[in-house]
Amino acid sequence: MTTVAGDDGVVTRLGSGGPWEALYGYSRVVRAGQLAWTAGCTSTVDGRVVHVGDAAAQTAQALRIGLAALAEVGAEPTDVVRTRMYVTDRLYADEVGRAHNAVFGAVRPAATMVVVAGLLDPEHLVEVELEAWLPAP
Repeated sequence: MTTVAGDDGVVTRLGSGGPWEALYGYSRVVRAGQLAWTAGCTSTVDGRVVHVGDAAAQTAQALRIGLAALAEVGAEPTDVVRTRMYVTDRLYADEVGRAHNAVFGAVRPAATMVVVAGLLDPEHLVEVELEAWLPAP
């Protein structure tokens, strides 16, 4: 964990120990004041892709990872205000969207889904990013 105090408050950066964080120089989650963001979350657990070939299950796993990271900086699922979903084939849109709805249906964050040519690991079918706004303490 890295916490930096600046003129405008505190910025907290947390890693998950994932295989690419140290290699590529990023944090799993960053909180600055009342805002928090996750890095892209995939269906990678203990360094390996899980739910290979199942876009819905990969989405659910990636969302669990992102929500767990946000929880580490004090955010709840209801604090999520924006999500981004990157899918490797438009044919996955419905199952990815439904998996997103299963988690955020009542919250209804602003959301974007983009079809991309590919993700870092060819077994990844989806990657998600979450943004949260936390109430003032």
